[in-house]
Amino acid sequence: MKFSLFLSFTAFAALSCSSIVRAELPLPVTASPHDLEFSDLASVWDEGMPLGNAVIGALIWQNGTRTLRFSLDRTDLWDLRPIGFHSDPNFRFSWVKEQVENNQYGIVQQKFDAPYNALPAPTKIPGAGIEFDIGTLGGVKSTHLYLKEAVCEIVWENGASMQSFVHATRPIGWFVFENVPDEFIPRLVPPQYQNTKVSANAAQGHSGAKLDRLGYKQGQVVTTAHSASYHQPGWGQFFYDVSIRWKREGSRLIGVWSVTSSLGQDKADELTKQALGEIDSLYGSHQCWWKSFWGKSSVTLPDPVLEKQYYNEIYKLGSAARSYSSPISLQAVWTADNGALPPWKGDYHHDLNTQLSYWPCYTGNYLEEGLGYLNTLWKQRDTHKQYTRLFYERDGLNVPGVCTLTGDPMGGWIQYACSPTVSAWLALHFYLHWQYSRDRHFLKERAYPYLKDVATFLEQFSIIKNNVRQLPLSSSPEIFDNSIRAWFKDTTNYDLALMRFAFKAAAELATELGYNEEAAHWKALEAQLPDYALDNDNKGLAFAPGVPYQSSHRHFSHALAIHPLGLIDWSHGEKAQQIIRSTISDLDHYGPGAWCGYSYSWLGNMKARAMDGEGAARALKDFAQCFCLRNTFHANGDQTKSGKSGFTYRPFTLEGNFAYASGIQEMLLQSHTGTIRVFPAIPAKWQDVSFRSLRAYGAFLVSAQRSQGKVTQVVIHSEQGGTAKLANPFDGAFDTHGKAITQGQGLLSISMSPGETVTLSRKDV
Repeated sequence: MKFSLFLSFTAFAALSCSSIVRAELPLPVTASPHDLEFSDLASVWDEGMPLGNAVIGALIWQNGTRTLRFSLDRTDLWDLRPIGFHSDPNFRFSWVKEQVENNQYGIVQQKFDAPYNALPAPTKIPGAGIEFDIGTLGGVKSTHLYLKEAVCEIVWENGASMQSFVHATRPIGWFVFENVPDEFIPRLVPPQYQNTKVSANAAQGHSGAKLDRLGYKQGQVVTTAHSASYHQPGWGQFFYDVSIRWKREGSRLIGVWSVTSSLGQDKADELTKQALGEIDSLYGSHQCWWKSFWGKSSVTLPDPVLEKQYYNEIYKLGSAARSYSSPISLQAVWTADNGALPPWKGDYHHDLNTQLSYWPCYTGNYLEEGLGYLNTLWKQRDTHKQYTRLFYERDGLNVPGVCTLTGDPMGGWIQYACSPTVSAWLALHFYLHWQYSRDRHFLKERAYPYLKDVATFLEQFSIIKNNVRQLPLSSSPEIFDNSIRAWFKDTTNYDLALMRFAFKAAAELATELGYNEEAAHWKALEAQLPDYALDNDNKGLAFAPGVPYQSSHRHFSHALAIHPLGLIDWSHGEKAQQIIRSTISDLDHYGPGAWCGYSYSWLGNMKARAMDGEGAARALKDFAQCFCLRNTFHANGDQTKSGKSGFTYRPFTLEGNFAYASGIQEMLLQSHTGTIRVFPAIPAKWQDVSFRSLRAYGAFLVSAQRSQGKVTQVVIHSEQGGTAKLANPFDGAFDTHGKAITQGQGLLSISMSPGETVTLSRKDV
């Protein structure tokens, strides 16, 4: 059945500046110190220059000695063939639990774990390539990614040049070559779905099966003098199309490309026909979108490595997230272009990956971009409720931990692929959107209903055991991998923290809406939960009762209560601080041997929550310098082989990148306790640092300046009105510029009207 995952892009054409300047060629661009600049082209796909708009994307690199390649992608290119779980009578948690109790777990692994690797689909699939023979252009002089306008520019030694961009809101990409000969034209190269050849680095990139295992009939490329098109049938009734058109203007070659699928409404051929003559106006609207995006917030750091990495992460967020798009998958709009399926099938992993990818949307003031995640989860509720009834035989809502584009389960390590607390972690993002936006319509129509469904499921699924509420079986990603040991008879700290959050947040939101009986019910359930399990010294968080953290592990699942949930917070006093210190100390003590790059990003966030600026900066710099490819993509393993991890491979995923950006934000501004704290966790040597328009709980936009080690100014803008509680950042007298402010116990309480802006400035002594 055909259905639409994306709204028609014509609906977004209206997203334009009040007056758009028509661009002349070459396209105007603005350099910044955060741009990516090289004297050559990347020689592998995953180091290519990234362009994207959350629906289509391209990587620009050199394939071989004389070929410039654009690797094209689109997020809804999926093989959605069913894996058969819905028809298996044993696809039930009760059956899994029975096998665990009978020590017969091998049959579970064969039925529900093995198909993920054994079967080629469901899976994300690649788009196509555009290639140019650059052998006559000489050596590359420079390759430059201009972040401000999202434009890639290449200059060759013979004076030829190329500029390319993916339009910010339309499924169209552009290329403009200058000073190239008449015979210089593009070639459309489809993936090899038959007799597949796999590139040499595919294994190191953790790629999956060869494309020919999908069993597709090879699509055909049709070429004319000024166009090329490609139609590729997929599984069932699915198909996708790629179109390129170009024209000559003297020594200039102008071209446009598009990728569309049968799951959307647009047609690639029609889009390129219309767009070929509109580069001047379309580039203007493209510039407008990116100008607005970059205007939402900014940071200035004294460490150029950290600052450059931050802006590259925000650039990738702008390239991979829109309110109307599917969520950010493992590789977003940059699927592997190596003849194989992407790492982990390019799917949606909800046991860490999607959650971390959206962390920077809140404090970073990118709430609109974050809505693509929430909108999709909301639209897929019926699918997820069906899964909940089928597998758990309960009401309410849970979500598969590993799922397809349409939200269906894909299997994998079933402890996490079918974890009972997945939806609780996803519900955190509904809660955060409410807290940072204070949108009461969203609260009533989305946030609370979603949390209520999650809490309802957890209430029905949990049991009373030893006078406390627990899960029948529990797990903690990805402790003990997918062995029978990965099932815990006692509730893990991971599951416990998510249950506690779900009941606590449901009660809080119900109270906000005046649903007092429901709030009381959720509070009563939270009160039935046990205490967190501590390690042998009764100090730091363990994985579960009797299972302390005693060896390196990539996933800090046991510490979820500290970050991101904030259930154990520095502000709670000495006991909480001891738990936080000891938990982080255990991570440091047992070391990073089994960490991935995202582990360092997460550690940076946790150390910021522990008010350890030096530790946070160190962890984030290790991520930037050791776990990223030259285009700043997170490669999971230690690329420097300097001992930062025992993993030295390079599967590319994005969650580490976005969690890094969140870590920088946590260092600069925290508000999760309801109190706004500026510069809560920065190194002492950061004497001069500032940020503009970061977002705090309560829908407050905060800007702050620190000069010569002293906070000199804080500006707070209130979108919704209310009382801003600010931890006093001034070490002496300060000027309120006529605004009445209440002081007490180190807090400044500022009553604000909707739309009001208040400036506080340090008085020179």
